[in-house]
Amino acid sequence: MRYVSFRRPDGTPSFGRLDGEMIVELASEGVPSLKAALAGGALATLADGVHYAKADVVLLPVIPDPAKILCVGLNYAEHVKETGREQKEHPTIFVRYADSLIADGQPMVKPSVTSRFDYEGELAVVIGKPAHKVARADAQAYVAGYACFNDGTARDWQRHNIQFTPGKTFPGTGGFGPALVTTDEIDDLDSLHVVTRLNGETVQDQAIADMIWDIGTVIEYVSAFTPLAPGDVIATGTPGGVGDKRNPPLYMKAGDKVEVEIGSIGTLIHRIIDEQ
Repeated sequence: MRYVSFRRPDGTPSFGRLDGEMIVELASEGVPSLKAALAGGALATLADGVHYAKADVVLLPVIPDPAKILCVGLNYAEHVKETGREQKEHPTIFVRYADSLIADGQPMVKPSVTSRFDYEGELAVVIGKPAHKVARADAQAYVAGYACFNDGTARDWQRHNIQFTPGKTFPGTGGFGPALVTTDEIDDLDSLHVVTRLNGETVQDQAIADMIWDIGTVIEYVSAFTPLAPGDVIATGTPGGVGDKRNPPLYMKAGDKVEVEIGSIGTLIHRIIDEQ
């Protein structure tokens, strides 16, 4: 199944099942959001409601209000190599905030304080049930599904100090969508490629199988130090090919179109605008 969060034509936030170009609303009394449905284990039991044409609603980030957004840095060897860093024994983890997220089709906002606004196509994992101190072998049972992610980054702010967070969580810079694709929809996740295109040019293309730390390892590591809740998001890292490490560098600017495609999971599309 594919699930989306959206605003009804009257502006009320809701969620539903995506069926082609139609959205079947699933929100009900007591289950107002996709995060609430995951928390209650209720997705499979919700009755169909109003049908909306996708064109008549405004998409929201897949989970508009995750309690935690945890991001993995340096999770592909080609990206580690291009940064000139050494591969570490444990994953690099940083955070994003929910108010940095934007939905598929919404503009991605280039912060006014940066001249080095970079793309990072990634696979996002959405947690489906409470997870604390989960073993790698059991981790898949805690995954609700997947989406595309674009970890838009102000590189200069990222490097003000050794912490990544200041460059990673400006409002309107975290693309998340277009839908939550449940695990049963994906036959062979490892075979899918994370592909990023800027103005139609492919700038990143690497198989998920090439991750240094696979999803199970990441969930084991993260859940060891913080409990994960339904609706929490893990962005699993970007492949090589980021704009900051090209010669000459390739940064996003107003008017650009950036796409992150991950096979059958979908394509996340944004136009870049300047911060007003």
